Amino acid sequence: QVQLVESGGALVQAGGSLRLSCAASRSIRSMISAGWYRQAPGKQRDFVATIARDGGANYVDSVKGRFTISRDDATNTVYLQMNSLKPEDTAVYYCRAIFTARVYWGQGTQVTVSS
Repeated sequence: QVQLVESGGALVQAGGSLRLSCAASRSIRSMISAGWYRQAPGKQRDFVATIARDGGANYVDSVKGRFTISRDDATNTVYLQMNSLKPEDTAVYYCRAIFTARVYWGQGTQVTVSS
């Protein structure tokens, strides 16, 4: 079993930056991939970014050039650096990790971007 704990969500003005963290309860060196998803009120949970074991990253088009996903194996943490935030980025952000075909989710962290 793996616990994922997100943090870093906050209220920020448009154009601002935030860094989200996802701390895992075990080593992430064997993690197949980790990703960030977000869910706005009344909408489905959508893909934002993912990072593979080899460090390769993918992003949804709407965040390319603004968001960066990274991982720190020494601290078992996955990050999402978010710059140039827009009101449409407002959502609950969830961390997801895949270990040997099992999928784990965190509890989410709220990001609110004011115009």
